[in-house]
Amino acid sequence: MTNRKLYTVDTIAEFHKICGLPKPQHPLISLVDYSLVEYQIEESEISWMQELYFMGFKRDLQGKLHYGQSAYDFDEGLMCFIAPRQLVKMIIDKSDIKPSGYLLAFHPDFIWNTPLAKTICNYKFFGYDVNEALFLSEKEEETLIGLFKGIEKEYQSGIDEFTQNIIISQIEVILNYCERYYQRQFITRKKTNHQLLDKLENILEDYFNNKVIDKGLPTANYIATSLNISTNYLGSLLKSLTGQTTQQHIHEKLIEKAKEKLSTTVLSVSEIAYELGFEHSQSFSKLFKAKTDISPLEFRKSFN
Repeated sequence: MTNRKLYTVDTIAEFHKICGLPKPQHPLISLVDYSLVEYQIEESEISWMQELYFMGFKRDLQGKLHYGQSAYDFDEGLMCFIAPRQLVKMIIDKSDIKPSGYLLAFHPDFIWNTPLAKTICNYKFFGYDVNEALFLSEKEEETLIGLFKGIEKEYQSGIDEFTQNIIISQIEVILNYCERYYQRQFITRKKTNHQLLDKLENILEDYFNNKVIDKGLPTANYIATSLNISTNYLGSLLKSLTGQTTQQHIHEKLIEKAKEKLSTTVLSVSEIAYELGFEHSQSFSKLFKAKTDISPLEFRKSFN
């Protein structure tokens, strides 16, 4: 079996070349129209490591995109976000159906030494997997495409001392709209999200019953992996639906199990701490008191 070539995409110009597009009109930012893309490679499967930010809105793109360990089929018009230094793999299914949509690509140097360079990490959806992409209504699509087109118009009209700040302001508007749309998605997909919360509860229940002694307390990454979603997406979803972080949910289950053992068994506090994955009972007692305002022994006494 031969190793597939790993392409590196360090610049906007390199990305245009791979896509079979003319040279970019700006060296650090570009709006790509998917209907014009013709990949200049023979492979049906390509992998690349890029130094660019991608914000893509796609329809009818034949093939699959792998981002991290997940696969997503672009049969619907959705939006996804990819941060620099991520491994991306695309399986291209060439057909007569032309894809549509847009991809806004920009180099980190474009936002260097601006407020956005510091705040872009706050937009957690750059850490979501592709299968957790953003679903858009027709009206939302129109809003984002209009903003994309505004950026394109700005860099095509000539570069001056105002160009960068104007475009960065438009990027920030896009990011803020997308953050709003993700919050809407968390709220409107109630059935799916409540099913996910039920699964989370079952995962924690099973873990504390069967795994915690050997493996210690569960991590946010373990839970997210068990749910087949990314850690960032899980955290954002829980915060939106319950107001709690993943860690707070883990601690809630921990305290629930601790109270159960303290009130129904004669195990010592040290033994309970061990059964709940703690190496030191002092750490368990400290966490228990922080969450309940009383010590484990005081809680047990209240049942005697």
